Amino acid sequence: MGGSNPTAVDVIKVGRALISVSDKTGVIDFAKGLVELGCEIISTGGTFKALRDAGVPAIRVDEVTGFPEVLDGRVKTLHPAIHAGILAIRGKAEHEEQLAKLGIKPIDLVVVNLYPFEATVAKPGVSLEDAIENIDIGGPTMIRSAAKNSDGVAVITSPARYGEVLEELRATGGISRKTRMQLALEAFLHTAKYDGAIYDFLRKRPEIAGDAASAGFPEIITLTYRKAQDLRYGENPHQKAAFYVEPNIAIPCISRARQLWGKELSFNNINDANACLEILAEFDEPAAVAVKHANPCGVGCGASVLEAYRKAYKSDPVSIFGGIVAVNRPVDEATARELSSIFLEIVMAPSFDEASLSILTQKKNLRILEIGDISASRSYKGYDLKKVVGGLLVQDRDVEDFRFEDAKVVTRRQPTEAEWKDMLFGWKVVKHVKSNAIVLARDGATIGVGAGQMNRVGAARIAIEQAGEKARGSVLASDAFFPMRDTVDAAGKAGVTAIIQPGGSIKDEDSIKAADEYGIAMVFTGVRHFRH
Repeated sequence: MGGSNPTAVDVIKVGRALISVSDKTGVIDFAKGLVELGCEIISTGGTFKALRDAGVPAIRVDEVTGFPEVLDGRVKTLHPAIHAGILAIRGKAEHEEQLAKLGIKPIDLVVVNLYPFEATVAKPGVSLEDAIENIDIGGPTMIRSAAKNSDGVAVITSPARYGEVLEELRATGGISRKTRMQLALEAFLHTAKYDGAIYDFLRKRPEIAGDAASAGFPEIITLTYRKAQDLRYGENPHQKAAFYVEPNIAIPCISRARQLWGKELSFNNINDANACLEILAEFDEPAAVAVKHANPCGVGCGASVLEAYRKAYKSDPVSIFGGIVAVNRPVDEATARELSSIFLEIVMAPSFDEASLSILTQKKNLRILEIGDISASRSYKGYDLKKVVGGLLVQDRDVEDFRFEDAKVVTRRQPTEAEWKDMLFGWKVVKHVKSNAIVLARDGATIGVGAGQMNRVGAARIAIEQAGEKARGSVLASDAFFPMRDTVDAAGKAGVTAIIQPGGSIKDEDSIKAADEYGIAMVFTGVRHFRH
């Protein structure tokens, strides 16, 4: 970029521009503005046709190079008449003499964006051949050439920049060094993002990566996210924050939710809403999830969304206050009335009918998000990333689970049908509670949640205390095995009748013996769900 050329000037005039864009948004008006300012335009392929059809005078690139486009357009701008015009250092006598000798005119402005590779590979069933055909070659080369020589050349890769560049040209007669540096930075980001998308796609293709496409992790990870919004602050007011989204994400998720009402989401809102939706995605039957500080404070399933919400509310009517609620069925008028009866930060649902919206929008500070069918996100694999100082922990998302037929009853008593149903419900919930985690469940609802404790029996005691008398006849789900029998003892004394846990402790026999003493049915899943 800039800084190496002592002859660089603050403002460059634009006498000649090369325009070749895949995204043609606003390009006609921009080109017209350049022509009105006396700029000559060189163009290629579809862009040239679009300009000429709109009455914008332009010169075909082959008229500049003296060489036709070849190989179905694969080679058209890769020519010294183009790249020498871009890369020549302005004010350097040797370069200017060479241009004059070769009859090459300088190009002052390069306007290029690239083939839609990300959009192409986001299509279901895209072939390797189609993806490779959408790898741009000439475009990145021109962008990088112009960005490298930003002391004397401007480069635009985003239509969002057209208006301000034209305004600056009209006001000052040129493009300032500061603007050129900013545009060059955006250009390198544009090509880096593009190359990262290509790498990310190709390394996952089994024809190329073999078994590593599904089993391994890359030597280098390139992460590209687009800033969706600046946030007022982060987890705390003294922390700055922003929300970035994954490009072309197709599954329903917080990044794709449509806000229908309320003030903008905060950092904590987005984090908690994501946690809420991850739990909700576990359920096919009508379900409601209430979350506070990224932990579920109430989860319920029922015959209707209203019944499910009532169960979730009764799970912990204290903690739900000021929390986030998501349901997996459309919100009707009756459910909206109950949701609006307490203070909530966010309500999320696949959709809202007119009557429910008229009720909920009476709450000025309530945020309403339309999420679509969140169950579609259940199988989204991707990466789970945890940032540490100086590094990044990367793992698969925790989307796999035990098969029901692999569950092992390890006690003398077998679970009843009702206990099985509640254990599987509790297992889906405890997977999303911060470790150490214990969930008590009964009749398709959580009745006690112990989250994030330093020892497992401490988490169990919190859940049992919250459940109170409702603990008698309930089931207990644990995200990891019991290192001692103390958790089973606590559960037995509280009246818990069934336990589901991973198993695998060297002291499993102690826990099994304790369960048999209390007449508890206990199931091992063989799968652990730590969540830190």
